[in-house]
Amino acid sequence: MGLIGTVTSPQALGRLLQQARLSRELSQQQVADELGISQGYVSELESGKSSLALTRIFDIMRLTGMTLRAEIPEGSTDA
Repeated sequence: MGLIGTVTSPQALGRLLQQARLSRELSQQQVADELGISQGYVSELESGKSSLALTRIFDIMRLTGMTLRAEIPEGSTDA
């Protein structure tokens, strides 16, 4: 079984995004190129730098008791 994590903050989301990227043996630059974004933006996401919208989403989740779980399949190479 792969990694399953509860996403409760931009930082937790960033850690899971990084782990998912690494499990697929992708560099930040490869992700950026595929998505048409900058490598710096990928780095900011992985470090948990939050935008106002993302902060508000997590505020609403906390207020309503909502939880978000993410699964990173073990050894997955599907893109």
